[in-house]
Amino acid sequence: MKKKNSFIPGKTYVPVSGKVYDKEEINNAVEAAKDCWWTEGRFVKEFEKKFKIFTGSKCVTLVNSGSSANLIALYSLTSSVFGDRALKKGDEYITAAVGFPTTVNPGIQFGLVPVFVDVDLKTLNAVVDQIEKAITKKTKLIMIAHTLGIPFDLEKLTYLAKKHNLWLIEDSCDALGSLYNNKLVGTFGDIATYSFYPAHQMTMGEGGAIITNNPFIHRSVRQFRDWGRDCWCDTGQDNTCRKRFGWQLGELPQGYDHKYTYSQIGFNVKLTDFQAAIGCAQIKKLPSFIKKRKENYKKLYTFFSQYPQFFQLIEITKKEDPCWFGFPVIVKEQAPFSRNDLTEYLEAHQIGTRNVFAGNLLRHPAYLSLKQKRVIGTLENADRVMNQAFWMGVFPGITNEMMRYVIETAKQFLSSY
Repeated sequence: MKKKNSFIPGKTYVPVSGKVYDKEEINNAVEAAKDCWWTEGRFVKEFEKKFKIFTGSKCVTLVNSGSSANLIALYSLTSSVFGDRALKKGDEYITAAVGFPTTVNPGIQFGLVPVFVDVDLKTLNAVVDQIEKAITKKTKLIMIAHTLGIPFDLEKLTYLAKKHNLWLIEDSCDALGSLYNNKLVGTFGDIATYSFYPAHQMTMGEGGAIITNNPFIHRSVRQFRDWGRDCWCDTGQDNTCRKRFGWQLGELPQGYDHKYTYSQIGFNVKLTDFQAAIGCAQIKKLPSFIKKRKENYKKLYTFFSQYPQFFQLIEITKKEDPCWFGFPVIVKEQAPFSRNDLTEYLEAHQIGTRNVFAGNLLRHPAYLSLKQKRVIGTLENADRVMNQAFWMGVFPGITNEMMRYVIETAKQFLSSY
């Protein structure tokens, strides 16, 4: 492998995120190439098995991205197998105004009506009281994310979902390894989704996963992921059901090949064995990645908490143990500088920053023209996030030397005030 260059303060860029790997990932990818079986294969099976063990879930499906995971998770609930609970066009789903768009988009793309709630500035997660107020007879689903790895109130939301017979999809793309009451987030709702993009807790380059403990949801997930076909054979396998030519479905003739029978209007969002091969190496390192993220977060928190007159930081209780995606900061309105003043200074000194995803999603061009929607309250906190919040990197590639430089640079900026 190419030797990494040494860190030069002020010249070497400190990114907010990135991949951390060694020769094992490279060797696995080469091994997958030598297999000459470049779609789903043995590495997919190996990773699914390891991910089941890590999450404690019964069913795992891999897809080509976290965004695809959200798409398939929602569409899986439109299957007629769920009867009256199946999502239908015009049904409502509750989501947060602050987040990444692909948490929200699948519902819009299917024809559901999004109901947007505001976020709590202490957690950047959806306000649970607003979620409860938003529920109507049309509500079928709650689909929200654990923002930046911070668990949302799973105790209250699982209670509401059960009380009102609602589906709950946990977008855990930023939260792999986060705990709530000592239990992994993603294991409370009906479905959870994950992303393996390089910014996340582990990577396959691209890639995502869907987990569930419900076998009917799992079957539907596989159908929508694999072109919508009714057949449940793995890639490259035939006749798992032992009656491949013994089915009669729809208006097809008796004995029509089950491998080419379609029960859903689906997609093809599978991933390759190359990606899974890299993931098999990455998941071994996941515990150390989680530990390093928490260590880096703690260093930034210790520094920024010295300036309560300028910054609002995340507040967590004993119930939440986040695996931090990043270190979020809200610049207070009374501070003598703006969010942009600070982030532009950091960027000028080669330190990466990011806004909190879309801020208020409804302020973006794509959503201004969204006719079918409901909004609960004024979304004033979402606007504050849009104008005043940002986050900094905590990923394992940020060394102690880099972190000292980040803190010293921020200190220099603040010394002027």
